[in-house]
Amino acid sequence: MKTDTLFYRLFLRKPKLALELLGLDYAGDSYCFSSEEIKQTAFRIDGLFKPVTDDPDQPIILVEVQYQVDNDFYGRLFSELTLYLYLKKPNRNWLILLIYPNRSINYRGQS
Repeated sequence: MKTDTLFYRLFLRKPKLALELLGLDYAGDSYCFSSEEIKQTAFRIDGLFKPVTDDPDQPIILVEVQYQVDNDFYGRLFSELTLYLYLKKPNRNWLILLIYPNRSINYRGQS
């Protein structure tokens, strides 16, 4: 898009402008601005319940089973979810069913 190129050149020349737009008080030279290509990783949802009726109140249910400690679990989970929503554009609500080996499991920050 032409606007992408315009803003890329603008922020390349005046990085402080982006910081000011965000209300951040940093020197313009405290950041290095670039454009990076992100290679798409293949994600596989453990399970997906798609309603067979046209009832828009019946949600799509994504199932994730996690029995091993994985510090990247939540990042991967939300990457799968947002990629699914972006590509499939479902016209209904969604839920995530997380299945852990027990209720006391908490993968945040564990190693």
